[in-house]
Amino acid sequence: MLNKPVKILQCYRTFFPESQGGVEQVILEVARLTGGEVLTLASSSVGEGHFGGVAYSSAKRWFSLASCCVGPGMLRLLNKKSPDLLHFHFPWPFGDLVYLLAGSSRPLVITYHSDVVRQRFLGALYRPLMKRFFARADRIVATSQNYVESSEILKDYRHKTEVIPLGISESGYPRPSDEALASVEERFGRDFMLFVGVLRYYKGLEFLVRAALGQPYRIVIAGSGPEEARLKALAVDLGIDNVIFAGFVDEVEKMALFQLCRATVFPSHIRSEAFGVTLLEGLMCGKPLISCEIGTGTSYVNQHEETGYVVPPADPDSLRDAMSTLWHNPEKAVLMGHKGRQRYERLFTGERMATAYARLYESVLSERRETN
Repeated sequence: MLNKPVKILQCYRTFFPESQGGVEQVILEVARLTGGEVLTLASSSVGEGHFGGVAYSSAKRWFSLASCCVGPGMLRLLNKKSPDLLHFHFPWPFGDLVYLLAGSSRPLVITYHSDVVRQRFLGALYRPLMKRFFARADRIVATSQNYVESSEILKDYRHKTEVIPLGISESGYPRPSDEALASVEERFGRDFMLFVGVLRYYKGLEFLVRAALGQPYRIVIAGSGPEEARLKALAVDLGIDNVIFAGFVDEVEKMALFQLCRATVFPSHIRSEAFGVTLLEGLMCGKPLISCEIGTGTSYVNQHEETGYVVPPADPDSLRDAMSTLWHNPEKAVLMGHKGRQRYERLFTGERMATAYARLYESVLSERRETN
């Protein structure tokens, strides 16, 4: 997609096959469609490999502190690769340090996925490093105009901030066989409400579990993560038996779940959720969406009363009302899903996102050549 071969390195704290999340999916899409490689940290899949047609190199993850993965081997890997341009994905404070110590001579693009929300004390200590990192960036990419306008951090860098919405490629997802669909339906049924993602604190899953109480439909929570044990305990304490924790699912199982569900539910309740790749997957699969108004890109993806419902955050009653409306009105669910599919095709394909990044890379590299 780039006019001539250049070496682009995507850098982030986690990647497939060890981690399965929205940012990882975006990195995979960008790297695959622009011909890039991925540099990451891992605890088990250390070394070089390929995933989804993309080459990756991973250094050993020594430890994680407040979701910040640390692995000094990343410095050696970066020096070894000698890229033409580095593309870091924020937030990842150790990544800022890696760039400043080992990559600062290289052109830099930063995709700003989220503000640092929860770690306020550590965030204050980190801010001087972050400012140095952002000052060195040639471009900062926000994933929605909503986030540009609502982020206290981005307001200081609007002169070099561009908006490139996330996107996913349908060709990169498997098509479940009839046997796979039958197997998933046997385990979970159909017409359930579906959440897919890593079970993190900002996903609002406590409110989704509470919203399930006394309802006739099932809610399937697919994924694993640090909140899993707490959520299961909550369901037991409340006597809820219609929430099914599917655990980690592979890509075939995930796509079968999307085909079989009534709606995609994404209850993230704070700004750590900047966009939501799961919402894009729901649009792609023609399913209505339920999300929360948190002033980020989730409400750009999901258009209230068009592609689904946008409800107040941390509000089980509102989540329940939205799910019940789609449960009792299957025709409305189908219509919203159809509109969602049209929105995906118009705005959120992986090819559209990758084309925008390829143009951005070329612009940054051209500007660097002119100034050198």
